[in-house]
Amino acid sequence: MSSSYYALFHCLAKNCADLLARTGTHTSRPAWRQAYRALQHGTAKSRCEQRDVMRRFPNPIQDFGNLFVEMQRKRHTADYDPDAQFRKSDVVTDIDRVEDVVARFSRVAATERRALAIHVLLAQRKS
Repeated sequence: MSSSYYALFHCLAKNCADLLARTGTHTSRPAWRQAYRALQHGTAKSRCEQRDVMRRFPNPIQDFGNLFVEMQRKRHTADYDPDAQFRKSDVVTDIDRVEDVVARFSRVAATERRALAIHVLLAQRKS
């Protein structure tokens, strides 16, 4: 269960780094690494829960955000509840769902995925 969540987390972290720190064929490795490591679990989850913002994104990004939130909750249960039990069939289903949502997410235009990176990484200030 944890690995399924972390697949989503690292997909999002790589998306942030690739779209914010890579320019054409040039990449500053320190800047890329900083962008990758900037993603925070709790902030990403709370930003994915912001329905008013998330509904502006294409469906594959909305689906990614919804599954990110769901899988983070399941990861917390799996990692911190010693009495938690998961059926193998449910775990396999979740793995399939993660693979599908990552594949669909990766086909979304870079401009939309960049907007998501900004949404999950940067502080929001009211004007």
